Amino acid sequence: MARRRRAEKREQRPDPKFGNLQLAAFIKKVMVGGKYNKAEKVVYDALDILETREKKPGLELFQQAIRNASPVVQVKSRRVGGATYQVPTEVTHDKRIALATRWLITSARARSGSSMSNRLAQELGEASKNQGSAVKRKEDVHRMAEANTAFAHYSW
Repeated sequence: MARRRRAEKREQRPDPKFGNLQLAAFIKKVMVGGKYNKAEKVVYDALDILETREKKPGLELFQQAIRNASPVVQVKSRRVGGATYQVPTEVTHDKRIALATRWLITSARARSGSSMSNRLAQELGEASKNQGSAVKRKEDVHRMAEANTAFAHYSW
């Protein structure tokens, strides 16, 4: 952890097609081995597939999927007097989006199927309908936090 000062946030460029900052960050998370153009193509193809399936704008469905997969609370381990407690804490807005994108991408990669764009389109489509493994993961985190509300007084 930095001891001197907080790291300053870098200014991020929006994606070229839609001009959306969230989508640009999503593309960067999809990227493997520095291949930005390939990641961009995968995400845009997934949004096009999603648009044709759902008959709604792809960007709107993407934002809905991010909203549905983002957690409100999470559990953090706190060590108090030799015992470790799972303490529920609220999640900041930036962390919510980061967790939702990570969960959507990992669940899309874990799917079996043809191309990454098809798998990503399926996962985004399911998440926009409040289904899928990314949304299930969010619900598991919420359930864990709810089960450990007795330790909420340990948060500091």
